Amino acid sequence: MASNSVRNNMVLPVSDPERGDEKLFKGSGMTKRGAYAAISYMSCAVMLIIFNKAALSSYNFPCANVITLFQMVCSCAFLYVLRRWKLISFSGGESLTINDNSTALVPLKTLIHTSPLALAYLLYMLATMESVRGVNVPMYTTLRRTTVVFTMFVEYILAGQKYTSSIVGSVALIVLGAFIAGARDLSFDSYGYAVVFVANITTAIYLATIARIGKSSGLNSFGLMWCNGVLCGPFLLFWTFIRGDLELTMNFPNLFSPGFLVVLLLSCILAFFLNYSIFLNTTLNSALTQTICGNLKDLFTIGLGWIIFGGLPFDFFNVVGQLLGFVGSGLYAYYKLMGK
Repeated sequence: MASNSVRNNMVLPVSDPERGDEKLFKGSGMTKRGAYAAISYMSCAVMLIIFNKAALSSYNFPCANVITLFQMVCSCAFLYVLRRWKLISFSGGESLTINDNSTALVPLKTLIHTSPLALAYLLYMLATMESVRGVNVPMYTTLRRTTVVFTMFVEYILAGQKYTSSIVGSVALIVLGAFIAGARDLSFDSYGYAVVFVANITTAIYLATIARIGKSSGLNSFGLMWCNGVLCGPFLLFWTFIRGDLELTMNFPNLFSPGFLVVLLLSCILAFFLNYSIFLNTTLNSALTQTICGNLKDLFTIGLGWIIFGGLPFDFFNVVGQLLGFVGSGLYAYYKLMGK
């Protein structure tokens, strides 16, 4: 009995508990864990952007795909070690005791069940990378914020999710603010616009798939991360190989520079916590809440960039649009907290 008690105390507090979480306050539509997950996602996302920017800009590392591959490999390595040390589990009712001779931490049947999530992630990743090429940055940010509309539509199709007029109104305000912010950059490019909207659709499908498979597979956030990494890792490795990114990485002059290695390591660690918070936020709250948090994260990132880096010209429409987006995101958070 004593050994069992000690073993239970060793479990990481971030392991998913039972679903009967305590509400943030009486009448709230969000639990305390849901609120913590949303805040954790935004914090990790802003910090990860800073370290990724340092790797890609300050050190001029040419291969963003390789950074993504490193982050995925590190996440799987972290999960494997933590599971083998019996500090985490991959499903809510799973025992922490595992057979040391077992190489499969997740049954093959469960792995196959999560394959749509891996496919959605690959489509989301490829479409997002391609979408940056076709349009300028202000217009890219504007069009990407319309993801909230696609997310609502996909959730309605896949899960029959319906939203109150208050939620719909706050989302409409976010979209209006996005188009006002990019009003001076409406340079139409049919291919660029089409790719960005495809990226929005794949993002919405990916987030809705997390919520759907997270409930049907019996896996917690750690288990979903493990399956996603195991299935997507080989495809991403093949993609970086045929594009020549691995060769570019091996010839990168600062590859073994201590400063670059530290930035890359911190980027991989933050990516692990970011991916966990995305899965946790989407399963505890909803795909739409995750998308709104992404918008709030963008606003904080823009504000931080203005304060730290400067160099951005003042534009009245951009400021008004950003403020409308912030108000819309704030209203959504308020209605979500109040259960409206």
